[in-house]
Amino acid sequence: MKRVGKPIFFIVAIIIIAFTTLSFTGISTKYGDKETIYVKGASNIRWGIDIRGGVDVTFTPPKDKNINPTEAQMNAAAEVMRQRLVSLNITDYVVYVDAKKDRIVVQFPWKEGESAFDPEAAIKELGDTALLTFREGYEIDKEGAMIGATKDNIILEGKDVLEAKALYGPTKEGGSNEHYVSLKLDSNGTKKFADATAKLANKGSISIWMDDKMISNPSVNSAIPNGQAIISGSFDEESAKALANKINAGALPFKLQTETYSTITPTLGTGARDVMLLSGLISFILVCLFMIITYKLPGVVASIALLGQVGGMVAASTGFFDGINSFTMTIPGIAGIILSIGMGVDANIITSERIKEEIRAGKSIDGAISLGYERGFSAIFDGNITVIIIAIILMGAFGAPSNFLAKAFNSIFFFFGPATQGAVYSFGFTLLVGVVLNFVCGVTASRLMLKSISKFKCFRNPKLYGGLKND
Repeated sequence: MKRVGKPIFFIVAIIIIAFTTLSFTGISTKYGDKETIYVKGASNIRWGIDIRGGVDVTFTPPKDKNINPTEAQMNAAAEVMRQRLVSLNITDYVVYVDAKKDRIVVQFPWKEGESAFDPEAAIKELGDTALLTFREGYEIDKEGAMIGATKDNIILEGKDVLEAKALYGPTKEGGSNEHYVSLKLDSNGTKKFADATAKLANKGSISIWMDDKMISNPSVNSAIPNGQAIISGSFDEESAKALANKINAGALPFKLQTETYSTITPTLGTGARDVMLLSGLISFILVCLFMIITYKLPGVVASIALLGQVGGMVAASTGFFDGINSFTMTIPGIAGIILSIGMGVDANIITSERIKEEIRAGKSIDGAISLGYERGFSAIFDGNITVIIIAIILMGAFGAPSNFLAKAFNSIFFFFGPATQGAVYSFGFTLLVGVVLNFVCGVTASRLMLKSISKFKCFRNPKLYGGLKND
């Protein structure tokens, strides 16, 4: 290896300290209410629902009706779920389809500032995942059940509806502003709706049903041939939005029912995160003190390298630079960071022990450092490469179907359902990043720094490296 100059230590140390500081603080400017982020910091980490609190619910078609949906139908249902979440102002959500097991998994956090904890209400708020139908007239019996033409004549189904919107404005030329619901139909629905409205214009209505419940019964004022209709009446903003949401959520090709759900309160999740972060900070300080006391100068260098490893993992989680997506950090993800720091410590201990042994065997400081890294590397490499393999397996097996590793290893991991995505994937990701950074910081950077600082005369005492006599 080429000789390492004295300035290298300061250059590497300054880069590590500056990079770690930036990874935590980030760089942003704020003008009024607009914030421009140039470098993402720790505050931009996107926390998982196991930390922020939220709902994890699995929907399936009714199993007692022997429904066998296609993958396209499941994707269509998932898309409606996404629209429903957005209409509820829940934009930070996860919706994915486990087509092999006919399941749709939905994860979403609590609304900002929400204190009440009612998981059943939250799932209900997600959407009435019922079958939507538009029917001729409004004929019911005493119990409210459909009869006659209403029961027999289905004009549209939810799959024919492209979009429903709650709007405010005039519904006719020269009219006053009012709240109303706008409907947009697909080509198939447009034809069926045109025929029905031509038949019922000025003499009937088209009732809208969610399963067996009528949610609206607008009269037909004229034929509508273009597939764009409005529902007007005594709407206020909330009732118009509620009807539009129900139509959107009801535009599913089949019913969905809740198979399982789990929840975690924001308080519990945040508490777990804070405890893990505090324990991680205390552990980091204690480990650094242990290495400095036990291995002295190599311990100081190893502590700086560990600081860089922590900064690198924070940067990988935040996306660091604007334009790069951040990673969803979960509690297992934090555990992966702590574990990878432990592996970084292990690598530095192996090297420091080797250096100490070489000095006690009579080698010079320069020779001991070179041999210490050279002979310790094989053990470090073997230990870390096995962890990398495990991390890749975890990410491939428990990642989203669109995940690169999941695609690459689909033939191996096909028996895993994507329903387990999230927590385990997060653990694998932080573990992989941590181990890779261990090679960068714990091996390369620390080697450069130790070789550099050992050139200074004041650091030529073997005792500073665990030796027993002067060089």
